Amino acid sequence: MSSVAEGGPMRGEPPIDRSGRSGSVGLVVLLAAALVGAAIAVSFLSGETAQPWILTLLAALSMVGVFALFAGAVGLIQLSGRGRRDDLARAIAATSDEGVLVTDAGGRIVYANDAYLDLTRAEGANSARTVERVFAGNADVAEAIYRLSQAARAGRRAHEETRVTLPEGRGAWFRIGVRSIERPGGGGTETVWTLADVTRERERHENVFQELQHAVDFLDHAPAGFFAAEGDGSIVYMNATLAGWLDQDLTRIGDGLRLREILAGDGAALVEAVPAKPGEVATEIIDVDLRARSGRSLPARLLHSVAWAHDGTPGASRTLVLDRGPGADVSEPLRAAEVRFARFFNNTPLAIATVDARGRVIRTNAPFAKLFGDRLRGDAAERSIVSALDGERERTALEAAVALAAGGAGEVEPVDATLAGEGGRSARLFVTRVDDADGDGEAAVVYALDTTDQRALEAQFAQSQKMQAVGQLAGGVAHDFNNVLTAIIGYSDLLLANHRPTDPSFQDIMQIKQNANRAASLVRQLLAFSRRQTLRPQVIALGDVLAELRMLLSRLLGEKVKLELVHGRDLWLVKADLNQFEQVIINLVVNARDAMADGGVVTIRTRNVAAAEIPAMGHRGLAAADYVMIDVEDTGSGIPVEIIDKIFEPFFSTKEVGKGTGLGLSTVYGIVKQTDGYVFALSEPGKGAIFRIFLPRHTPAEAEEAKPAAVAAAPQDMTGRGTVLLVEDEDAVRAFGARALASRGYTVLEARSGVEALEQMESHGAEVELVVSDVVMPEMDGPSLLRELRKKQPDLKIIFVSGYAEDAFKKNLPEGESFAFLPKPFTLKQLVQAVKETMGG
Repeated sequence: MSSVAEGGPMRGEPPIDRSGRSGSVGLVVLLAAALVGAAIAVSFLSGETAQPWILTLLAALSMVGVFALFAGAVGLIQLSGRGRRDDLARAIAATSDEGVLVTDAGGRIVYANDAYLDLTRAEGANSARTVERVFAGNADVAEAIYRLSQAARAGRRAHEETRVTLPEGRGAWFRIGVRSIERPGGGGTETVWTLADVTRERERHENVFQELQHAVDFLDHAPAGFFAAEGDGSIVYMNATLAGWLDQDLTRIGDGLRLREILAGDGAALVEAVPAKPGEVATEIIDVDLRARSGRSLPARLLHSVAWAHDGTPGASRTLVLDRGPGADVSEPLRAAEVRFARFFNNTPLAIATVDARGRVIRTNAPFAKLFGDRLRGDAAERSIVSALDGERERTALEAAVALAAGGAGEVEPVDATLAGEGGRSARLFVTRVDDADGDGEAAVVYALDTTDQRALEAQFAQSQKMQAVGQLAGGVAHDFNNVLTAIIGYSDLLLANHRPTDPSFQDIMQIKQNANRAASLVRQLLAFSRRQTLRPQVIALGDVLAELRMLLSRLLGEKVKLELVHGRDLWLVKADLNQFEQVIINLVVNARDAMADGGVVTIRTRNVAAAEIPAMGHRGLAAADYVMIDVEDTGSGIPVEIIDKIFEPFFSTKEVGKGTGLGLSTVYGIVKQTDGYVFALSEPGKGAIFRIFLPRHTPAEAEEAKPAAVAAAPQDMTGRGTVLLVEDEDAVRAFGARALASRGYTVLEARSGVEALEQMESHGAEVELVVSDVVMPEMDGPSLLRELRKKQPDLKIIFVSGYAEDAFKKNLPEGESFAFLPKPFTLKQLVQAVKETMGG
């Protein structure tokens, strides 16, 4: 260190100071003497002779005065106060323990104090060198000096600490700083270097660091585990002992490791459920199982200390971990039993807690802490299990149950309750008395069984059963209606064939047929909901289908509603009935339009959803697989919570009477389900609704490709020849069919049932070329009839007619059986065309 710091008054003058020039008293005396001499000389002259000299002397003095004023204004002459301040600043710099060196723009030394000369080992002012020259031969410092010089040239402040080898061979640490300053009045730029010996400071820091390293080493290899965590559960420190128990990499600590990763089961929930003590540091003893990275469990006791904020927010925690595993010192039977009980208690699937007579929680196991979670956070005096319930009736029932158990009642009825807060969780609570309370206020034990999933499954099953029952009813009604409508439409066709358009009754007959067709459309929607309609699946590319539908959808939406299509990239193929899928999209778009009376936007989005994404989407009941997802979103008022579970039911509608049948969404539901897909309704009141459809991904064979549905050309010649056996238990339908076929040239044999059909075949079997049979008939149904006919005539052609879907009875036929199908209701033209095509006429 500099010698100026070692004793005696410090000198106020620096050894080198070329920063300014001091005045001279001698010059002032000389100037005063000259002026006095001039005045005396003038006094000896006569008045006229002296007058010019007097004027000259006064003029000279005036010029000196004016020059002094201007010199003072521009700073050439300084007042005594300013000079004193400069002297004080120089004295402070001169007596500083830190070396100070100032150089001008050319690198010449302008100022240096004693401390600088001492630190740089300069023998005097004449041997002073700049910082660059002092350390030029010291390789350890050269790079630091270069960086500092660059910073000074850039006008920045900088400082560095570096190790220096002194001339006597001893090592030292110097703190070197640099900054640039501008001289007032544009006097140029000067560089100020500072130099300080910080060897003792660095040694003190190194000693502290070594002591800290020793403390960390002692803690790391202590016979107990230790970890520190933040309030959010992230672990910021773990000693080596605990890391060894858990097979954790110490380099990962502080980089994403959380409390839930090292505590098995619901142990983290138990730790997080420590009662809050605002403004205090609370310590709890908790028995849990640790979880190693390999999955191995280790019983342990935690001495968990948490610093609570004044608002009850958990702060940083410090936790001591005691190993209670088989290798630990738990040989005493009582302690070993305690360890086993703690493990059983915290790993049981049943949530358990003890409460006092007022329902305040005293002790809990890990599952209980997880189930109730934030519902029991807060001051220990406020942790009431009753307050964790949602409904007033449920809270009253639980209070009564706790009171009964506290009073010694042996049997207490369980309480089914919904837990407070978000998530809609529910539980069944069993309350029993405590017979051996240890004086800490325990009055009852509460066992809680989480019934959230059970309730959800029950609701889902009930909804599924209801939809299935309604579907069966709708299918049965639709089948009977199809028979009636077949007769109405058929006889209308017969009448129209015998009337010209100019006949008065022609329009009446057309009205009958049109309304029958309208009824048939409603029946088809019922069959779609009950999943009993006939589908003709084909491989389709959804992007192309939606693009072709865009113009039609825009017309349906009108001018007030805007349509947006957002296509996913590289959509997978799906297999579905093209016409039915189009009906699904149309129904959903029309439904969205009706929800936006004042206008809005309907957005149709498509994208691929891989099987790995399904669990995160949160749709209950959606099997994990690859799907193509279609969202139909509107900006309407949304669907009320109380009706969202009913919207897919047939005949349920929120529209005014006469403005909807209530079959639009039920048709969507049925078609999607029959295509092995899923449909979900998502909505928040006031934020619109999204109908989300998942269709299974289809991987086509090499010869299979997506293509539009082929449109069959209607045959021109509807007449034919041959014998047809018509089997139908409905008299009206059978009579119509017989007349229709006979009018086109066919010979028709009639039968009311399968048994009569066999009798007809016994008599006319050789003549019959085609059998047209209903599927559902008394005594013998259509598939049974086919099996009997195949025994004698394996090549006999057959057309099945039914109000149900083809798939409903196809499974009852032998594998690979060949037949044609005609769904009811059908027109005269459809019947004759199906017969002609099947017979190959």
